[in-house]
Amino acid sequence: MKDIYLSTQTTLIITLVVGAFFIALGYINLKKISDNKSHIIGDRNESIFSLTTSLSASALGAWILFGPASAATWGGIGAVIGYALGTAAPMLFLLNFGPKIRREFPNGMSLTEFIKRRFGTGILKIMLILILFYLTIFLIAEVTAIAFLLNLISKTPLWITSGLTLIICLLYILRGGFKLSIITDKYQFLIVLVIILFSIFLILGNLEINSYELIKKNSAKLVSKNYIPNYTAGLTFFIAVAATNLFHQGNWQRVFAAKNNIILKKSLIYSSIISFLIVLWMGYTGLISFSIDPKINPDLAFFKLIFSNDNVFIIISILILALSLTLSTIDTLINAISSLIIIDGKELNKLLSGRDIKNKCNKLILLLCAIVFIFASKGYSILYLFLFADLLCCAAVVTIFYGFFKKKINTRLSLVSIILGLSSGLLFFPSQNFQSSLLVGNIMSVEYFSPIISSNLLFISFIVAIIVPLVIITTYSLRNSLR
Repeated sequence: MKDIYLSTQTTLIITLVVGAFFIALGYINLKKISDNKSHIIGDRNESIFSLTTSLSASALGAWILFGPASAATWGGIGAVIGYALGTAAPMLFLLNFGPKIRREFPNGMSLTEFIKRRFGTGILKIMLILILFYLTIFLIAEVTAIAFLLNLISKTPLWITSGLTLIICLLYILRGGFKLSIITDKYQFLIVLVIILFSIFLILGNLEINSYELIKKNSAKLVSKNYIPNYTAGLTFFIAVAATNLFHQGNWQRVFAAKNNIILKKSLIYSSIISFLIVLWMGYTGLISFSIDPKINPDLAFFKLIFSNDNVFIIISILILALSLTLSTIDTLINAISSLIIIDGKELNKLLSGRDIKNKCNKLILLLCAIVFIFASKGYSILYLFLFADLLCCAAVVTIFYGFFKKKINTRLSLVSIILGLSSGLLFFPSQNFQSSLLVGNIMSVEYFSPIISSNLLFISFIVAIIVPLVIITTYSLRNSLR
């Protein structure tokens, strides 16, 4: 691939133009926010179109340009399908639990309200920390992704892009809140959809033979039923992405913002299909790219195909796509973090209460964005950042959503299951080279473990994080039933 496709000046001008468009769009549609509830969930009157486009746009961040294709180059078709299903699964889960939680909390605004009622403030505090940490890592990954892309295109320093995208988003989302996020999501999604469709025709049209035949010819193992990573990677990504997005406050805000349950269910179905197909396609480009060049940098698999003919129009289109993806996700994440601070911040610190909570929240968001800026400027692996955040949520998903079925659950048991699940998962969670972990290679030598374990640390870490809480809760439930 070329070193430079656009000048830094041109790239920054395009970024500023796109940013100015969404800022102007936001302020044109800006309505007076009467209270904190309006800031968090709007007027609870969202239509199918606005809810579908917002759910889709928020789910599809700039990570789709890197993560699915990268995973495909080593995890095969299984990783592609697992990634796509994992993205869609939370929306299908909400088909049942969305209306249920709306009935139980008709004036609700977040999942944390349910957690507080079922588990008490102790578990709520832990989950708030985990959710806020996950959303922050998600935010870092998104900003890193767009910074990495602009660096790839024009060698623009990571810190410039990181700072610029955060500033652009803050200029409209802090004032406009949830409603403004919904409005900008509509346009961001339409831009994304058009450019994704364009990429399909462009990539497939440039191939001399059928894409699947190309993959079978040059990279048969990636689509072979005998290739183990097809299963381990597929299951890993499904568990990781699905479990994590169940805790995404942005999704729960949209559950409560729907006009009624019928609109909510239809929007969830449509957005799950859209998200599945787009992520599936982006992962599939990784299979194609690897089949053309097995030595390709996994993170650049999609771009290897799309930039192959050095067309400036295409490069600019991808830049606009990435900026739209990034801004739609960043504004959702910032508003989600803000909403949790406003709703439950007082549980973490008494200072986060009172009439001026929104001003306090905005100051904390600015501080958080400064931290995000620092980490995003370092250029950490996007996929690795996501996987680490995913593990945190996986350790809690069984315990928390067990509460949907069992109204009475022991708080101490819940705490123990979450802590042990997280601790067990972290023992096996691999380092960035995926060759060792805290337990395998550090506490104990790799030689003490079979190659099956040492070569599947990522898969094992997620399975353990899920299984340990499940075993603890199931054992406790069986003991009680036998008494």
